[in-house]
Amino acid sequence: MSDSCLPEPAYWVAFSHLSGIGPRRFDRLLELLGTAAKAWSAPDSVLLRLFPGAVGERLVAARRELDPEACWRAVERAGIRVLLRSDPRYPPRLAAIADPPFLLYLWGAAPVDDAAVAIVGSRRASPYGLAVAECLGRDLARAGVWVVSGLARGVDMAAHRGALSGGGRTLAVLGSGLERVYPPEARSLARAIAATGGVMSEFAPNTPPLAAHFPVRNRIIAGLSLGVVVVEGATDSGALITAQLAAEQGREVMGVPGPVTSQGSRGPHALIRDGAALVESAGDVLEVLGLRAPKPPAPAAEPGLNEDHRRLLAELGVDPLLPEELARRTGLEPGEVLAALFLLETAGRARRAGSGYIALPCGS
Repeated sequence: MSDSCLPEPAYWVAFSHLSGIGPRRFDRLLELLGTAAKAWSAPDSVLLRLFPGAVGERLVAARRELDPEACWRAVERAGIRVLLRSDPRYPPRLAAIADPPFLLYLWGAAPVDDAAVAIVGSRRASPYGLAVAECLGRDLARAGVWVVSGLARGVDMAAHRGALSGGGRTLAVLGSGLERVYPPEARSLARAIAATGGVMSEFAPNTPPLAAHFPVRNRIIAGLSLGVVVVEGATDSGALITAQLAAEQGREVMGVPGPVTSQGSRGPHALIRDGAALVESAGDVLEVLGLRAPKPPAPAAEPGLNEDHRRLLAELGVDPLLPEELARRTGLEPGEVLAALFLLETAGRARRAGSGYIALPCGS
C-alpha cells in the first residue's frame, strides 16, 4: 500500500512512535500543516524550522527510518484499537485536561460517560493497604463505577483485582506500550482486565517501561476519573503526584487513613490535612462524588457464618496471622481453621497475606 492510500489515523500512529512528539508539538503540526499525512510528507526544512535544534533533527532522522504502513499494520495485527482525540469514543473527561494524549491505544473498552474513580498507592503496600485497595475496588465496581489504576505492583494491582472480583469494570493505564505490559507478572491480570474493561496507553505498542513515562501516565489516570483515592504512599510518591494532578484538573482528591507508625500513611495523611476527603469505605467515595450507592446484597448472597467463623474474624486484623497461631488463639483444630479461612476468603471477609491471613477492613 502506498503512503497516499494510508488512512489518516495511520500517520497519527506513526507520529506516536517518534520521541519528542507529545500532544502540544503534535497540535502545532496539525495547526500549521493541516493533517498528520501532510505533516509526515513535509520537507525536512519545514520540520526543522518548526522544531529547531535537537527535536527537529531527531524527528527528521526518525521519519526516514519509520514506515507508517508497517506501524499501522502492526497495530491491526495486535487487535489494538486506536482512539484519536477527535474520535467521539475518546473519553471526554480526559479530552478536557490541559494536555490530553493525541492518541490512545486500547485493548477492550474505556469509560466514556460512565463514572470512574482512580485508586492509586504504594508499590510496596502493606497487607492493610492491599486489603483496603482490594475491597474499595470490589465495592466501587459493584456500584457500577469504573476502577482506574496503573497496573503497578501493590495497591494498583489489588484495586484491579478487587474490581474484577466485584464483577465490575476496571481500566489499567500503562507507562509502557500495550505489547510491553509491565510488570511482567501483571500480564495475565491485564488480559483479565481487557476482557471486561480495558488496558490503555498513549505510548506506541512496543515502547518499554521507561521511568520518565510513569509521571506522564499519571495525568491520564487522573484525567479519566471523577476523583482519585490514595491508599498508602510516601509524600513524594507517584500516588501523590497523581493526586496533585487530579487537584489541578478539578477532580476530587481522597485519602485512606492508616496507622500513624507506617511510612505509607504519610502521603494520605498529608492529603487529608490539606483538605482531601477521608475515605474508609466505597460508600464514602460515592458520597463525596454525589453518586448513589447500590442496594446492599441480599443476606443469602454471602455464605452463612457460624461460630467458628466469627471467632476467627474476632482474631483477624490488619497484621497477618498464621493458621497455626489462629488455631492456638481460638482453640480450633488446624483443619477447622483452614476450612473456615477458605469460606471467609470466598465471602470476601478475609484474604491471604503472605503465609498468613488478614481481615478485609471494608465491609461487603
